Amino acid sequence: MTALQKPQTTRRAAKGVRKRQLIEAAITSIAKRGLGDTTLAHVSQSAGLSQGIINLHFTNKENLLYETLNFIRDEYEKNWQSALAKAPDDPAGKVAALLKSDYQKEVADLKKLAVWFAFWGEAKSRPTYKKICLERVADYSIILEELLSALVKEGQYQDIDITLLSEGIVAMADGLWLNLLISSKNFKRSDAEKVMLQYLRQIFPKHKSAFS
Repeated sequence: MTALQKPQTTRRAAKGVRKRQLIEAAITSIAKRGLGDTTLAHVSQSAGLSQGIINLHFTNKENLLYETLNFIRDEYEKNWQSALAKAPDDPAGKVAALLKSDYQKEVADLKKLAVWFAFWGEAKSRPTYKKICLERVADYSIILEELLSALVKEGQYQDIDITLLSEGIVAMADGLWLNLLISSKNFKRSDAEKVMLQYLRQIFPKHKSAFS
């Protein structure tokens, strides 16, 4: 690395750190106040940075919100991909790992769940939000259907509509997220995982051990 490259690399790293700080501060503010009541002043104060820094990195509030939604979408995707990479090399093991990944602390953090629901509430009238929200489970759903198909074939299960089952599982996962958010004192991430695994044991009784 040349002497010229070193300062450039340092500046890029510093820029990345600042953007991450601001996005995390936006997550905190949205979770507390919602999208509409979050202001750049709230975000800058939470991040301990000047409002000018926000303008430098994001230009305006809308861009900051867009990047925040992109951030949690990317984080969600990396989380389940990592879980799959570490999973046993069999359909049941991979299905279990994929679905359990929804309740890991990194993505099922209450602040981030609040942010997801805040954006979902605006998705109908905001096409850019809707697109990213749909992308959150696009590849996830494709992989889930492939794994469920392999599992059904392996266990010779009958009368299972893979598409409907996959859609039902995704809807259940979102519902469990909502329960975590509104009943956090009585319903924990481990409880949500148990609910999902119990459901899978009922659907795939020959693979109960994988969903224990």
